[in-house]
Amino acid sequence: MSDQADRGTDPADGAAGQVQASTPASAQAGAQAGAQAGAQAGAPGYSPRRTLPLAVEAIRQLRRRRTLIAFVILLVLPWILVGAFELSSNSPADSQTPGLVADATVGGLNFAGFAFFASAGFLLVVAVALFCGDTVSTEASWASLRYLLAAPVPRARLLRQKLIVALGYASVAVASLPIMALVAGTVAFGWHPLKLPASGVQLGTGAAVGRLAIILGYVLITELVVAGLAFLLSVCTDSPLGAVGGAVGLVIVSNILDAVTALGSWRQLLPTHWQFSWLNVLQPQISWTSMIEGAAVSVSYAIVLIALAFRRFRTKDIVS
Repeated sequence: MSDQADRGTDPADGAAGQVQASTPASAQAGAQAGAQAGAQAGAPGYSPRRTLPLAVEAIRQLRRRRTLIAFVILLVLPWILVGAFELSSNSPADSQTPGLVADATVGGLNFAGFAFFASAGFLLVVAVALFCGDTVSTEASWASLRYLLAAPVPRARLLRQKLIVALGYASVAVASLPIMALVAGTVAFGWHPLKLPASGVQLGTGAAVGRLAIILGYVLITELVVAGLAFLLSVCTDSPLGAVGGAVGLVIVSNILDAVTALGSWRQLLPTHWQFSWLNVLQPQISWTSMIEGAAVSVSYAIVLIALAFRRFRTKDIVS
């Protein structure tokens, strides 16, 4: 009986040993097969590159009320300025009035140049800060950002798509003001050659439009630092007002520091020190030195700020 018992237990022990020996290998093979099946199957039709298309994000941003209000202000302002000049047409010009202001009524081209001068320091800054500072923070305040990531949209792609659309709207906003000023000035004051303020030299249509295009391009480049700062603050806070106001506030602080002559050459590191270097375009011979330095400073700041925004968003807690 003891022999039979020993013989009866041996097969069971052997089978258990075989099962234990084969379990790790079979489990590993099953895990690999499951991973391959999951990778091949996944969600039908899902591709990270197809999530949150630019057209979808552009439409979402276009439907926001702040987009409509911003463009209405930028498009109506030139006509308000035309009305102001028409009402004050009988007032004698001050001898200390800047040339762009004094010659604003000398045709649509001069009025467009005046529009740059009047808006580049603040209004265009607010417009760029609005589009770039509102894009992420509003989603976070609405608690809809977590649902976009659960779609799932990769974090880097979501931030990149929002940045591209925000920069696109900001560029259109910056360009819309001088274009409408050109239209309004032409309707009110006619079409005349561009009169350079310092020398009184007049440029024909082709040269004048080319110089205004250079000014627009430089203004867009200088606004990159505002866009980068507003975008970083938009990632760091859930308050759209804080992101937009913070960017505008820091620009104001930079302008105040730039007025402190005791800082000497340190002022050249301020992002707003070069914002009016485009006035060199309105000289008989264009001087590119200060504009190149200003563009380099603005682009450098923008690259650093946008990189910090992506780094911050990569580890940000979206749920809380």
